[in-house]
Amino acid sequence: MAELDRVEKSSHSLDKSITLPPDEIFRNLENAKRFAIDIGGSLTKLAYYSTVQHKVAKVRSFDHTAKEAASDELYEISVQEEITARLHFIKFENAYIETCLDFIKDHLVNTDTKLIKATGGGAHKFKDLIEKKLGLKVDKEDEMTCLIRGCNFVLRNIPHEAFIYTKHADSEFRFQNTHPDIFPYLLVNIGSGVSIIKVESEDKFERIGGSSIGGGTFWGLGALLTKTKRFDELLQLASKGQHTNLDMLVKDIYGGSYGTLGLTGDLIASSFGKSATTDKEFSKEDIAKSLLHMISNDIGQLACLYARLHRLTRVYFGGFFIRGHPVTMHTITYSINFFTKGEVQALFLRHEGYLGAIGAFLKGAEEDNPNQYSWGENYAGSSGLMSASPDVNPMQRARSGTFDMLEMDRLERKLVNLPLLEDPSSYVPDTVDLTVDPLAREYWLFCFEDALDGVVKRAVASQPDLPEAVERAEKFRQKYRHKLQTLRQQPFAYGSLTVRSLLDTREHCLNEFNFPDPYSKIKQRENDAALRCYQKAVAALDLLGWEEKQFALVRGVLAGNVFDWGAKAVSDVLETDPEFGFEQAKQKLEERPWLVDSYDQWLQRLKGPPHKCAVFFVDNSGMDIILGVMPFVRELLRRGTEVVLASNSSPALNDVTNGELQILAETIAAMDPIIQAGLKEDRLVLVQTGSSSPCLDLGRLDKMLTIVVRERKADLVVIEGMGRAIHTNYFARLSCESLKMAVIKNPWLADRLGGKLFSVVFKYELPTPPPAAAAAMKEEEEEEKAVFSP
Repeated sequence: MAELDRVEKSSHSLDKSITLPPDEIFRNLENAKRFAIDIGGSLTKLAYYSTVQHKVAKVRSFDHTAKEAASDELYEISVQEEITARLHFIKFENAYIETCLDFIKDHLVNTDTKLIKATGGGAHKFKDLIEKKLGLKVDKEDEMTCLIRGCNFVLRNIPHEAFIYTKHADSEFRFQNTHPDIFPYLLVNIGSGVSIIKVESEDKFERIGGSSIGGGTFWGLGALLTKTKRFDELLQLASKGQHTNLDMLVKDIYGGSYGTLGLTGDLIASSFGKSATTDKEFSKEDIAKSLLHMISNDIGQLACLYARLHRLTRVYFGGFFIRGHPVTMHTITYSINFFTKGEVQALFLRHEGYLGAIGAFLKGAEEDNPNQYSWGENYAGSSGLMSASPDVNPMQRARSGTFDMLEMDRLERKLVNLPLLEDPSSYVPDTVDLTVDPLAREYWLFCFEDALDGVVKRAVASQPDLPEAVERAEKFRQKYRHKLQTLRQQPFAYGSLTVRSLLDTREHCLNEFNFPDPYSKIKQRENDAALRCYQKAVAALDLLGWEEKQFALVRGVLAGNVFDWGAKAVSDVLETDPEFGFEQAKQKLEERPWLVDSYDQWLQRLKGPPHKCAVFFVDNSGMDIILGVMPFVRELLRRGTEVVLASNSSPALNDVTNGELQILAETIAAMDPIIQAGLKEDRLVLVQTGSSSPCLDLGRLDKMLTIVVRERKADLVVIEGMGRAIHTNYFARLSCESLKMAVIKNPWLADRLGGKLFSVVFKYELPTPPPAAAAAMKEEEEEEKAVFSP
């Protein structure tokens, strides 16, 4: 590996087992602003803040005059440099601390940082070394305070941060969605000992208990009993051991179960109980397994007692002891479930190793107040959760003991829940979890890998004047392909694996190599073409009778949604047939009855009073937004309904962005008095979603959009497109009427749903009805969910 050779020749080369060059691990050091460090017994966790310069695509309207030719382009696209904030978190073994500090020192250019925040037991031990190497004063912070701040931060900002571990399930990991209210909870931090903290708010928490029997006990007793000195080696031994060779079970005492006490026969009655009466040597593996069970069970029972005492149902486990080890997580989970009969959840964290470092960093960042913003995990720069099984991808698991990275980007806007969600705490944006559906997972991983050549081609074509674009595009290809290969081995690496997460990871990788809008030229061309047809299209609609017109408007939205460059079946047609247009797209649509068909109910609703305000989450540029959505919006405005058009803040595939939509709406307004009046009278407003994804998470929307929705008392939500209405939000329940419209442009998905290519989903839903009707609706929804299952 060329990069590794380069590293090994450097003056501060790292150990040969490190497979990533340090300048990819310690990224953007030249722009580092602030540092924090958490040093434990064996691992160091480093945090720093940097500014990242990257390219963004901007659109600017031309100042057209009546004298200019009609063929003039509507707007220009410019790629500009933008500076954003990024948080870096790196975890490595203490054995590498001196080498890593040397590398950091050599690559720091100009920094105003005068001190480094430090926490953890090793902060004092390594204080002199850090100050000598970096020339920074070490300012020690309280370990428990840092831990809580870090935990609050990841729970708020990283979707699918917390997970339930269930051994032998379809997927061992069941990730939890970001909860709008994370408090109160119990944090059980298992380091050398155990600390149990009740957390009630950002700044209100209390250590309510603990135990001296923790990770240090396992390590210490394990070393005495097995002569194995390394913690990870002990865990490896435990994963291969059989605890029943040493542990006395209920059935060993009673010959079976003890039914009157509710004790099963295979329940441990006495840890190490057989060792006193059995005259034989026990293997290191069995000893380590029995010891791990004993300590994990003890911690689990202790956590149960405190959770019950303080009436808490969420218990998060973190600390050095967990390390994502399956036996540990399974035993703790079993203990919690057994003693609380499932009333308390045992939850683990993907980034539990970083909590202290994050908290220490936040203690030094009050002037920037990171909690004012929302942050997002940058999949392109994060390692992801390693496999719980030591046999899966062993080389990568071995490296996880050396280096592990988490990167988070500051988002421009505060992201919050859509206020129209029926129950934000149970909202799940994604329709299918690919971690539990191996057939779907294999198909979509293949699908995204198969599409790579086309994405690379369009990325290069979007920057024709930059010769180095070819090299950058090739680096993008390699990085994204590596991510896909990782996800084949470890589907849970970044939380729940979904079509949305695969798309988002691709967007992150494109941005990593400065391709902010690969479809910019395509969108511009299609917008210009569609605008020329707009007046003729609405004039034809106005000649129709009322019922005929309503159907034509819906059919227009569906036909527009066909123009999706993210769907290979469509992009192949668009590339090979330049004559393919709006009328041809209408002919592609299946005839009624559609695959999902609530059109008759929608038509009946339109015969009633107009909606007060409709929020329309739009999809693609070109034919979709101009000839499909805008005539539909025009009709809503004529009925007296206010309309909020919600579009992406940043580019993704050929989706229309808010910047583009502003220009398109003004241009259409110049041709259409209804649209013009809507904009002028503030009955048609354009708001960005805060998203840069082809899918839609209604739990993370621009706060300004949610304010508009609330102030205008929106009573209708329209979600359009395969990504927004099928891959996500198909089962989303809202407290108002909703309309989900999409054309299925993927043959595999169409077959899975019992349809065919270009089948139509038209799903009109009312808010949850009274209990009796709700039960029937729930049953119908379960049947629908079964359709998405293999």
